[in-house]
Amino acid sequence: MYNHHNPFFGPLGLIGLIIVIIPIWRICKRVGWSPWLSLLMAVPLVNLIFLYFLAFSDWPLQRRSAAPGST
Repeated sequence: MYNHHNPFFGPLGLIGLIIVIIPIWRICKRVGWSPWLSLLMAVPLVNLIFLYFLAFSDWPLQRRSAAPGST
């Protein structure tokens, strides 16, 4: 029998998702990526891959400041 009271798809799940997306949105804006990437946090498994990508990749803002001739 299907359980219609799954917390991941109800109002609590939506509130939790919003709580996670807002800070990721701001982080993406600050590091020079499109903030729309934060919506990947709504996709299971992709959200974990995105967090590792965010943590270990060179951010566009870092690449611009490290470019030759920049002060």
